[in-house]
This record gives sequence, C-alpha cells and structure tokens, in this order.
Amino acid sequence: MDTVKDSLLVAGRIITIFPLMLIAGLFMGKRSIGELPVFDFLVILALGAVVGADIADPNINHIHTAVAIVLIALLQRGVSFLVIKSRKFGKLITFEPTIVINQGTFVVQNLKKVRYSIDNILQMLREKDVFHIADVEFAILEANGKLTVYKKESPSAPLPNHTRLPKPNKDVSYPLIVEGVVYEESLSYIHKERSWLDAQLQAKGLRQEDIFFASIDQEGQIYISDPISADLPPIQH
Repeated sequence: MDTVKDSLLVAGRIITIFPLMLIAGLFMGKRSIGELPVFDFLVILALGAVVGADIADPNINHIHTAVAIVLIALLQRGVSFLVIKSRKFGKLITFEPTIVINQGTFVVQNLKKVRYSIDNILQMLREKDVFHIADVEFAILEANGKLTVYKKESPSAPLPNHTRLPKPNKDVSYPLIVEGVVYEESLSYIHKERSWLDAQLQAKGLRQEDIFFASIDQEGQIYISDPISADLPPIQH
C-alpha cells in the first residue's frame, strides 16, 4: 500500500510541477531553451533530474523513479497529441515566431520582447553566411530559437572584365553604431576618421545617439537601420 501511495504522490507532483516549469520556461524566453520546443526541453530536464537523483541517492526507491519516467513519457505523448489536434493549445505552451529583421531593418520592439541583443542576431546571420543586414528581406526567430533568413534578390550583373581590378566586397559590412555607440575599430579598419562619420550623419540629419544600428561596408557606404514604419507580415506556427 505504501508503494502505491508513494507512486500516486509522485504522479501528483509531476502533474502539479510541470505547469509551473512551463510558465517559468516561457517567462525565461527562447534563449533559455536552446534549439528545442519549450515543452520538450522541460521533459528532458525533468527526466535528467529524476534519473540523476536516482543514481546519486541510494535511498530513492527504483520503483518511484520508474513510475516518474513512465508518467513523464506519457505526459509528453499526451501533450504532443493535443498540440497536433489543437493549434490554440499549441500556442499556449510554446513561443510564437518573431520577426526581428524586416526589409533590412532591425525590429527593435521585437528584439526587446524576445530579449535578444544585436550581437546575438548578427552572430546568427553570420552563421547563415549573411554579413550585411541590408541583404536581408526579413529574418524570423523561430520557436526553437533558430533564425530563419530570407535574403533579398540580388540584381543580375554582367560578368567582370578580367583585365579590371577586383572591386571591394560590398557584401561584407561591419557594425559601426550600436545603440548610439560608435565602433571606432570599424572606422579604423576602413581608414575613415570620426570627423568623416560626423559629417555623413549631419548630412543625413541624424544624430549618433539616436541611431539603433548602423553598419559600414568596405567602400565606406553607411547603412542605417531605421525604425520600422511598415506593417510586418503575419507569421504563424
């Protein structure tokens, strides 16, 4: 009887603790879960904790560990079934896809919402072989934390004459201003002075401290991520 009672106690704990874990996981955000859907991440976390406790503590009854593992597995299968049957339920237990770049411009409010920094997104773009934000039509931060990138179509150009010297690579740009702070290293790399930058910004009627993100290519062309004014395209699961 004690074994049955203890097993029911284990089941009750699993049923009550998972909603709390889910709320905590959703609150922490996409960055906390890596590349797994949030509920699957919690399942793996719970299984690791159960098995780890069983291995580390010889006083824990193996039957209780087995019951916990079986119940967690059944819970995961049940939730997976409900996610397939009901999109509304699926939206409740996971993250929505989030547009973080639209038409070559950072969507600032969405970056703040998902708590990703510019450096995080730039790194993820480089992993997609994208080195210039202006080349991105839109980028979506998926529910599993991965970045989906749709590049702008590049206009066709004639083949270069072999007798000409190669032009600087405009597909590579470097962070110039991030949240109002100038990256002096980028200016130094392309051999530009701070006074030159001030003149460029003044000609555009802009102030350095008001710029969220700006980059510069090897030809000295400045690209500025302006605030989003157009409506964002709808993104669904």
